[in-house]
Amino acid sequence: MLTRDPYVLIDLSPLFNNDSISYATKTADGGFNVWGNSFPAEELPASHSIVEVAGVPFCFPPKEDGQLNTVVCCGQTLDVPPSIYDWLYILAAGERRTEDLVYLHYTNGAVESEWLRISDFWPAPSRYAPYFGEYVAFRCKQMHYPRHVQPGVEPVIWRQRIPVTRQDTLEQILFPDNIAIHIFAMTAIRNTGKYLP
Repeated sequence: MLTRDPYVLIDLSPLFNNDSISYATKTADGGFNVWGNSFPAEELPASHSIVEVAGVPFCFPPKEDGQLNTVVCCGQTLDVPPSIYDWLYILAAGERRTEDLVYLHYTNGAVESEWLRISDFWPAPSRYAPYFGEYVAFRCKQMHYPRHVQPGVEPVIWRQRIPVTRQDTLEQILFPDNIAIHIFAMTAIRNTGKYLP
C-alpha cells in the first residue's frame, strides 16, 4: 500500500489469481479468458510502476512471465487501510459488459452495497464507446492468442469508479462472485472535503 494523500494505492497482490498479460515471445503465458486471450505486455506500463490515468495514480501489476496480475472476482474480501473515503477507482476489464454489487464494510458494523459496472475488454467497433461511461485507461493495438499475436484487435482496460457514500470509516471490500470482472489495480481517495475527478 502506498499513500500519496489523498490517494491510497491499494495492494491487490494478495488477491491476484489470474495472469491476463503476456509478451509476444510467449503468448501462451497469459489467459485473460477461457480462450486464452491476453493483453500485450509491450503496450502496457512497466511492472510495479506508478501510472497516472486521468489524474488518478495507480500501481500497475507485474507483467513478467508466470506472474499473476489480476483479480478475477469470486467473492474475495479485500482489507483496506481504515479511513473515510469518497471514491474507489479501479483499472479493470470485463468479459462482455458486466455489472455486479460490491459490499463496503465499515468499522462501525455498517455494510453498504454499490454497483461495479465494467465494459467488455474487446468493445464492439461502435468506435469503442464504453457501455457504462468509463474512461479508457489503456487501448492496445493487438491482442494475444495462445499461439499468435492478432493485430487490429484492440483490447481495452477501463478506469471505473465506485462511490463510497457513507461518511464512516471503511475497512473492507467484498468483491462480487462474478468471474467476468477482472481488476488490475485499485486506488482509494480519502475524503478531504475538496472536489476530485
